[in-house]
Amino acid sequence: MNQIETPAPTGPHSTNGADNSDGPAGSDHPHGNLGPAGADGPVEPPGGGSRLLPRLLRQTPFRRYWSAQTVSLFGDQISLLALPLLAVLGTGAGPAEMGYLTAAALIPNLLFSLVAGAWIDRSTSRRRIMVIADLGRAVLLAAVPTVFLLGGLALEHLYLVAFLTGTLAVLFEVAHSTLFVSLVPRRDYVEANALLNGSRAMSFVAGPSVGGLLVQVVGAPFALLVDGLSYLVSAVFLARIRPVEPPPASGRGLGLGQGLRFIFRSGILRAALVGTTTLNLFNYMFAALFVLYVSTELGVSPGVLGALIGAGAFGALLGAAVTGRLVRGAGIGPTVLLSFLAFPGPLLLVPLAGGPTPVVLAMLFAAEFLSGLGVMMLDITVGSLQTAVIPDALRARVAGAQRTINYGIRPIGALIGGGLGAALGVRPTLWIATVGALAGVLWVLPSPIRRLRDLPPQESAVRPPPAGPGR
Repeated sequence: MNQIETPAPTGPHSTNGADNSDGPAGSDHPHGNLGPAGADGPVEPPGGGSRLLPRLLRQTPFRRYWSAQTVSLFGDQISLLALPLLAVLGTGAGPAEMGYLTAAALIPNLLFSLVAGAWIDRSTSRRRIMVIADLGRAVLLAAVPTVFLLGGLALEHLYLVAFLTGTLAVLFEVAHSTLFVSLVPRRDYVEANALLNGSRAMSFVAGPSVGGLLVQVVGAPFALLVDGLSYLVSAVFLARIRPVEPPPASGRGLGLGQGLRFIFRSGILRAALVGTTTLNLFNYMFAALFVLYVSTELGVSPGVLGALIGAGAFGALLGAAVTGRLVRGAGIGPTVLLSFLAFPGPLLLVPLAGGPTPVVLAMLFAAEFLSGLGVMMLDITVGSLQTAVIPDALRARVAGAQRTINYGIRPIGALIGGGLGAALGVRPTLWIATVGALAGVLWVLPSPIRRLRDLPPQESAVRPPPAGPGR
């Protein structure tokens, strides 16, 4: 099931598209000299064995940052399975209650992203905010099995935990956009994003299996402890790096609207955001009906459905591996355009699937695998573009604005998908969703993105004055 996403992970190929604002630009890395470094970034440690690692992972600060993200991503996959199962099996939640639980985790993105971005831009240590967010989520998840053992666990407790962990996730993700640029030289944005998204893809491959096994062996409440432990490990890794962060933003007030104004003033950011938001809208229409369609109308069993989703995760792994080479060969702009087609295009095979069972399954596996490859290409390239363009003074505010729009469109798409599915039928709605998702590229074609060979320079946080007569 392909979805367009980031933080509250939503599926094996959710694209973070519009909220991957992980770094800046400048002629070289302006902040990230963590210890001895020259113009090319941190010095790599000596040692022959370390040469087996990718170059960035041979640099201790980035390796700790990447390790924190990787451990946390795997833990999240456990909670994505354990928390809904606990709601169903432990509290007797029905369809409406499951919808409320999902909404409780997502609504902080709409409520707090703009405010979080404005506040974090004025903070002196974004890393400290991330550590506190990790520790807070560990405590919240540890509270669930504690209340369960005391015999008082109710659905309301799970709503509260989902809402509060979602709120802390907003703080973590918005702050992380600034920490990234304190660790990664500009020329390495694509490689760094590929490593981080590769971890995300690997978590989609192994995480659900580990989560299912833990729920089976120790039960859903105690499986959540493993995710809590992953947050503690992440906090330890983050506490052990000392990046030179960009200085806090100055000025009166929080500047809540500055991130949005900057996005829509930038031709690159505006096209990327509107394009990925269009993809989000139609892809969540698709996601709302995908499981229903393949299980009831195509007769796919739950076990095969799991294998289908796993195919998407393996496609995402391949996408993380090849995107850097595509960017070096074709350029960042053409690769972005290709990604806007490579992600949604294969999903046309889903409503098209028909005929003998082997043919249907082959079409579904191809759709999932190729779409997983495409979504990883899109996440890496669009995230790297955003990283290069956004100025440090607005980084968290832009991330908060992007997150508000990128997450805000998802429940709307799901509601439209469900409504159209009931009114028109599931298969016609899937055709609308898959064809409509291709429209995302139409916002990018006339933009400056398609002409880019390399990452663009950082844009100014201040609107240039209008040209006067004779200028």
